[in-house]
Amino acid sequence: MDSKIAALVKLNTSPVAVVQADACPEKVLRFKPGQRGCVIASLVAAAHGKVAAFTAETTPCLGGRAGLGFAKYPLGWIEYFLSTGSPTVERCERYKKTPDAARNFICNVSNALIESLSARKKFLLFKPLETVDDETPDVVIFFVNADQLSGLVTLANFDSAGNDGVKLLFGAGCAQVVLYPFVEKKICFVGLTDPSARKFVDKNLLAMSMSYERFVELEAVAHESFLSADAWRKISARL
Repeated sequence: MDSKIAALVKLNTSPVAVVQADACPEKVLRFKPGQRGCVIASLVAAAHGKVAAFTAETTPCLGGRAGLGFAKYPLGWIEYFLSTGSPTVERCERYKKTPDAARNFICNVSNALIESLSARKKFLLFKPLETVDDETPDVVIFFVNADQLSGLVTLANFDSAGNDGVKLLFGAGCAQVVLYPFVEKKICFVGLTDPSARKFVDKNLLAMSMSYERFVELEAVAHESFLSADAWRKISARL
């Protein structure tokens, strides 16, 4: 499956399709049970041509399990890890000022989103979009620089009378690029602002992700948008 959008913004890597599957393909990147690793590293690999597979049992990170929609955050540890720590949680990320603020984020935002993903297949795959044939992805993810992000943000509002076609929400990197567009299918999301995920990503890149439904809509109007007009041609010349 080719992407007109990717061609018009001169994407340097493949868009990544997030696809559910009942079975795991052969020769894929996959964490072993108990193995440590970050979902975002596998996402980067998929943008460079690999296929990665995940299950609830082989997604080692609590944030990754939640960000891919496999499970809720288990309270009792994560709220301290995300905030100030505790006598029993020495390492902490300080992304929230207090454990209560972290707990509120987890309960009132994350779990509400994950609840809507209860019906799903066992495997979640990251695949280069061009390798998708008869499957229907859930989400499409673009790795973009500042110029390309400006193009996708503008395109996301092209076929709407409003100005709210894009959101940037706080969250783990995998939640920003997978979970949020899973749920809000008409909204595109800027992602990979999570400092814990940034070390796996080129310093000049962010992500823009969207539901497959929204991707199809934008693909249909991309050529009649500003992406074929003078302003974008000048920007495109330096990409």
